[in-house]
Amino acid sequence: MVEMSVAGIALDGASRTPIVLLRDPSGRRQVPIWIDQTQAHNIMAGLQGSSPPRPLSHDLMAALLVAGGLELDRVIVHAIEDNTFHAVLKLRPDLEPTEAEEGLELIEVDARPSDAIALAVRTGSSIWMLEEVVAEASIPVDAEADAKDQSDFSRFVDDLSPAALVRHLRKRDGDPTDEV
Repeated sequence: MVEMSVAGIALDGASRTPIVLLRDPSGRRQVPIWIDQTQAHNIMAGLQGSSPPRPLSHDLMAALLVAGGLELDRVIVHAIEDNTFHAVLKLRPDLEPTEAEEGLELIEVDARPSDAIALAVRTGSSIWMLEEVVAEASIPVDAEADAKDQSDFSRFVDDLSPAALVRHLRKRDGDPTDEV
């Protein structure tokens, strides 16, 4: 899994639909998730730490977690099916350190990624994404660095002989023979 951070909110140029951008720790990949205007407002309010005169839905959710003795441990975006992202909230009882049990099972609640992200920014919780989802849905951010990586890899492949590759594969698979 990859810990992601909210890079910001953008607008799709064609449809003018808001997009929340999640960035990987290297800053080289972003995953765009299309959301609606209300969700964009809720995420931005959480990022800015603004306090509206009345609680927004996600402020209410955070308050309900506290009232119920739960904490949002983390958000996990775990799948993308038919261009729809799927997420879960991982909740844990809010226990005193002396009460906390090792191996305590977290409560898992299905959620829309936009709701999960809005709640995570309000509670300071981490946002995680499965590497497979990042790989499938991400867009490169730093084209120059990506080009350098691709050039380095191409140079590595160009310098690699078939005999060296066979030796490497045999060594990796534990085959003691080093014949080609």
